[in-house]
Amino acid sequence: MNVLIVAAIQEPKNFNAAMLAVAREALTAQGHSVQISDLYDMGFDPVSDRRNFLTSKDPSYLKQQVEEVYAFEQNGFESFLQGEMDKLLWCDLLIFQFPLWWFGLPAILKGWVDRVFAMGVAYGYGRHYDKGVFKGKRAMVVTTTGGPEVSYLPGGAYGEMDVILFPIQHGIFAFCGFDVLAPFVAWSPAHGSTEDRNQTLDRYRERLHLLDGEQPLTFERFKAAPRISENTNALT
Repeated sequence: MNVLIVAAIQEPKNFNAAMLAVAREALTAQGHSVQISDLYDMGFDPVSDRRNFLTSKDPSYLKQQVEEVYAFEQNGFESFLQGEMDKLLWCDLLIFQFPLWWFGLPAILKGWVDRVFAMGVAYGYGRHYDKGVFKGKRAMVVTTTGGPEVSYLPGGAYGEMDVILFPIQHGIFAFCGFDVLAPFVAWSPAHGSTEDRNQTLDRYRERLHLLDGEQPLTFERFKAAPRISENTNALT
């Protein structure tokens, strides 16, 4: 299996870095091929604009999707960016490794999505969800939190983790056709003991050894809301 780990790890000695090292070791030991895009180490620029392109469909007005499709057709993406796209196309399993910041992706990782998941490359008209470009591939969130697990349970202070991760798991992964595996969450490692952190790393290592047999998550699709008649206020 080809595994791409896209990591947003600001400090190379933190717990996310330890988890990344476990993933590299465990997956390689199982015979998988692993590539890592360590975004901070790479100095990845998260800003998506005309610098993405060697080509230009309309120099007078930037419409991102139009330029992305044109660059896809003309082999016109900037070379470094094309390299990240090639990794994405190569992988069978995509892992996002990051600390949860403000209930979402760190900006550098969101920027990687903005630039790499280009129209034509990662999705297109009619090419999403069950007909997505990456149908048959799998994707997974691996993240750390600042707060304890109880804060992310129903009724918790921060809201349920499945809801927090919905824009990533459903809006990015599933939208592009990936089968989405359940996330692995390390709860508040900075506030735990060394023993707690070691146990979490052991759990992550074990999880990585069981990936082949995992069933993906399912997502309920949104349905159109009923229209209300302007004259009668009746549902139609």
